[in-house]
Amino acid sequence: MEITKRLTDMTTSGGWAAKIGPEVLASVLSQLPKNESDKLGNLLVGLETSDDAAVYKLNDEMALIQTLDFFTPMVDDPYVFGQIAASNSLSDVYAMGGKPTVAMNIVCFPSCHDMNVLSEILKGGMDKVKESGALLVGGHTVDDKEPKYGLSVSGIVHPDKVLSNATCKVGDKLVLTKPIGVGILNTAMKEGLVDEETSKIVVETMVHLNKYAAMSFDNIEVNSVTDVTGFGLLGHALEMAKASEVTIEIEANEVPIINGAIDMARMGIIPAGMYRNKEYIGKDVILEGIEEAMEDILHDPQTSGGLLVSVRADLADKLVEDMKKNGSIEAKIIGNVIDKKDSYIKVN
Repeated sequence: MEITKRLTDMTTSGGWAAKIGPEVLASVLSQLPKNESDKLGNLLVGLETSDDAAVYKLNDEMALIQTLDFFTPMVDDPYVFGQIAASNSLSDVYAMGGKPTVAMNIVCFPSCHDMNVLSEILKGGMDKVKESGALLVGGHTVDDKEPKYGLSVSGIVHPDKVLSNATCKVGDKLVLTKPIGVGILNTAMKEGLVDEETSKIVVETMVHLNKYAAMSFDNIEVNSVTDVTGFGLLGHALEMAKASEVTIEIEANEVPIINGAIDMARMGIIPAGMYRNKEYIGKDVILEGIEEAMEDILHDPQTSGGLLVSVRADLADKLVEDMKKNGSIEAKIIGNVIDKKDSYIKVN
């Protein structure tokens, strides 16, 4: 299929690097009035904890998970872009402990462009929805000069088994289920600085469903979960720490990183979102003896990143083994949860 213009040439920034910065977003959201409804008693997870999705109790046996995600292209292959965007959208349901049931497309696309490109984007998304076990049931399109794609996803979970980013326990271990460095390497890929093998690994990481890591939640009890996306590993760890009123310690040498990301960071190949993340969370983070390039990677905005899981220390090794057995692309212990100290995040 001949594409007249590269998808990434049609955007100012791609993937989660296009996200509005956390400080600006927090300022906007703080101006919203609080929900006041007699239905609030059934709202199990809402705006208060910066969680991955909303959860609403339908009855004693079932709760509804509702989430929405979309973004601009970070790769030029339209089918792959559709896969990445869908995997990213579905991830929030897994982070809440649920199973996706139905999804709807969210599409912005220029009507003057080749519609075969849009067809490929939608095919990529649909294949990932099928892989998740959910149904694609429709969607909405808008004529827009800058392409954007994602999903609105509904899932289900038992009300007693909802997972949140606000329930870390002191003594827990932290497990990460995908390597980081995607944002930096995507930036480098746009400049033609990344070899074919590394590019393939980056794409494989982004299209991989968190379904396989989350399968372990069915038989191993975990305390708290979030997915690592636009605010980077440290930004999402900070959300967990604040919501749980604990301090999270991360061992930098244990964090899985895609080969080549450190080299690109040392060259200054950094997405703008990294600087926004670092500025916003800096006051809550202590970094001891960490190389600047490593700092950049820890703040790097991830597109379709992995799950960050807080689990009892005695179950951590079992969880890692089970996740790998289920097909998770990665599962590694990267830190601990301790009593609240002077900062919410400490990196050694």
